[in-house]
This record gives sequence, structure tokens and C-alpha cells, in this order.
Amino acid sequence: MQLKLALPKGNLLSPTSAFLQRTGLELSCYDGQSRSYRPRCDKLPELFLKVFHEKDVPIQVAVGNYDLGICGRDWVEELLAKYPSSALVKVLDLNYGKTALYVACSKSDSSRSIDYWQTKPGTIRIATEYPSLAESFALSLRLRRFSIFPLWGAAEAYPPENADLALISLPTGNPFNQTLSPVSMVLSSSALLIAHRTSWDSRDLSPLLRCLHSASDAKEITIGNIEGQKEGVDESLPSPLRPDSAVRLGLPDGHLQGPALEFLGRAGITIQNNPPDPRRPGTNIEGISTKMVRPQDMPLQVANGNFDLAVTGEDWLLNHLCRFPSSPVKQILRLGFGKVRVVAVVSKQLPVDSPQDLRELLRKGHLSRLRVASEYTDIADKYARDNHLSPYRLIPTWGASEVFLPEDADLLIENVQTGRTLAEHNLKVIDTLFESSSCLIGSTHTPHDSYKLERMNSFIHTLQQAIDKS
Repeated sequence: MQLKLALPKGNLLSPTSAFLQRTGLELSCYDGQSRSYRPRCDKLPELFLKVFHEKDVPIQVAVGNYDLGICGRDWVEELLAKYPSSALVKVLDLNYGKTALYVACSKSDSSRSIDYWQTKPGTIRIATEYPSLAESFALSLRLRRFSIFPLWGAAEAYPPENADLALISLPTGNPFNQTLSPVSMVLSSSALLIAHRTSWDSRDLSPLLRCLHSASDAKEITIGNIEGQKEGVDESLPSPLRPDSAVRLGLPDGHLQGPALEFLGRAGITIQNNPPDPRRPGTNIEGISTKMVRPQDMPLQVANGNFDLAVTGEDWLLNHLCRFPSSPVKQILRLGFGKVRVVAVVSKQLPVDSPQDLRELLRKGHLSRLRVASEYTDIADKYARDNHLSPYRLIPTWGASEVFLPEDADLLIENVQTGRTLAEHNLKVIDTLFESSSCLIGSTHTPHDSYKLERMNSFIHTLQQAIDKS
């Protein structure tokens, strides 16, 4: 009988690898150096293993694609806060990878009490990767009015200019950065072993559970409710607020950060090296304040008025506009670096070479329903509808999307640069949706502040000159 176990990548990969070694499962190709998403277990050859982005693990277990999974309690509670009847069983607290979720505010607000936030007039803006837990926190605190900004990451960069509070994860024992101060600890988290409820009730998981339970530091779980604990505050740092008339420029972190800074350098715009606050590097351009956040979040932040200009990818702008066609965001310049193709991908095992072939498989009943996995959920949704690929089910992913084929998805909408990763995973492209480059985006509304408008136009002109010279 085959058992299926979903494993995490990212920060939990190394401690999970060490934990599994202690259990004696003798895994291969599951360490920080491996590029494989399918480790093997020599001791239990009937055990099927796959590595996912940690946030995807509880989803894959909840829908029944995997019998067991290992991920942080924070992502389990985030899923259960949104879908409390999910088919998840929390089996063991593995007692490593300890973190805590904090609601934090700017240092400039560090003297504020819980009572202040509960009675504060107006809307309290909360930025986070954990929107469901943030909503639970706001409701438990009985905030009068609040709005949640769901993010791909870097929530710590948003207060005070773009949010009042941020719900962030911090490794236990790590200090807060220089710009934030804790308001309340929401959740203590560590690695959990979870199970699909049907598998837990009906399948014999004992061969695997005996090994996992044998680790000396594993313990029975004790899951509590969201807590509200006031933490100490530090009032030593000044507010990083900028003048209102400054142009607020969003710069991308991650893989676009290096090419973006190189491009700005060619335009004569210097971004400060090793700034005191890495999320807010200074520039040599007067009247421009910068902030580094995820490129995926840029279009929504421009639409919300948090940035005047931002550097992101055309792919993320299109994904945003597919969901919000009337959003007040537009592309201003095509910057030309970070080029990728957004493509439709299937496993080489699937006998199709085009979306028409997929449609035929559905029409003839060889596929009962098409499973479409993608980080670009709104582009993927539009692609499936435009190509009449019904019935289909969307599977949102948070990275490492190629691992979903062929066991957990039939079609992948993904970006590629060289195609090397697709070849390594035995995948093939059946359609190209569009080519994407980095771009400068801004609001469709013209600012009323003449000083800001002048600085924005000057900045855009400077970038245009750099494009013309390249």
C-alpha cells in the first residue's frame, strides 16, 4: 500500500531533513543542496514523497492528495481560519522550526496600547501573508473598522506609510527589526505532522507513524486559540515617515532586485548600499522615497494608493488586471530586463501538444476534470475559460509549481526563462500565452500635488532616457 507524505522546502527544509534522519527513514535527495522535488526513502520503498512550498502542504493534505504532511503550524492555522471544516488532523508537534506570529506596529506607534487600537477612529489597515489569521485577530480584538492587505511577503515593510499594523512571522528568539515594535503575539508555531482525515480514519499509517513518533523531541500537539498578549515596546527610534509630497517608489525584492538596481544605476539613480533599514534604502534623487516589497504585490499597492510608481513584471500586472479589470493601475514604461515567457505546460506523459488536444481529452472523457495549477491564478482562470477547458479546477500555488505535475495537476501556467527546469522535470510547453518584461507602473489618476507630479515626470523621463540608450 502506497503512502504519500508532503515535505516542506524553504526554512523548514534543513530541520525537517535532520528530523527525518533521526527517525531512521534514510531519505535521499532531501537536503539544501538537492534540486529534486521527489526524495526517495530506502527504508520504506512504498512511501511516495514530494517537496512543496510550505504554504502548499496543508492544502495538498486537506484536499486528499497526500496522506500526511509536515509544515509549520502557522500555515495550518491560516487554512483552518478560512476553512474550519477542512479535512485536516493535527497529529504531532515535531518541536522544531519554532516561530511566533506577531501583530506589530511602527516604532512611532510603539507607545500605543491595545485599548488605543480598539478605540482608534477610522479604518485600521493590516498587512500580512496570513489574511485569515489577521481577520481572526481583528475580530477577537473587536476592532471597530479594519481592512486586510493580503501579501505575498515582506509585510514588515508596510507600516507606517502603507499600513497601521503588520502580522508577521519571526523565528523564536530573533529580535524585531529597527522599524517595528510588537503589539501582540498571535500564535506560537513549530513544525507539525498533519494528516488527511480520511487517510487517518481508514488507512494503516502505522509503518510511517512509528518512525516519525520515534524521534525523541516529537510530542503530542496542544493547539490553542489565538492569544492576545501585550509585549514590551521600544520607543527609541524615530518615525521613518516621509513628507507627503515625496514620490513613493516601490522596488522589487527577490530575483528582480539585482537587475532593477543595475538598471537604475545605468540611469544614474543610485540606491543606497547596506542602508540601516534594508526595506527603505535611500536614493540620490531628491523627493523620492523607496521601499522594497514583493513584485507580486506592486499592482495592488499602486491601486490602493500606497505607491505612486513601482517596478514589477508585466506578468503580475496582467494577473492583477485579469482579476480587477477596472483597477486604476497602468503600465508606464517597459523596462526590458527580467524577461520571461508565460506558458502552458503539461507532463511529457500526457499525450497532448496543444490546448485543443486537452479539450479533446476532456470531451472524450479521458480526463473527468482538468486540474490547473499556477501562481498566476487569474491568468490561469482566464486561459482555461478562453480555451473552453471545462470542467476545470484551479490550484493556487506559492512557488515550485513544476512539482505539481503530473500527480497533483494536469496543466501548469508558469513562467520560463531557459526551459531548463521544465526539461529537468520531464515537462513540455504546449502553448505560449505572452512574453513578459519588467515594467514601471503607476496610477491612472494624476496626483494633485504639483511638486509630486513634477518629480514623477522627471523620474519617468530619466528612465526613458536609459531605455533609449540601451
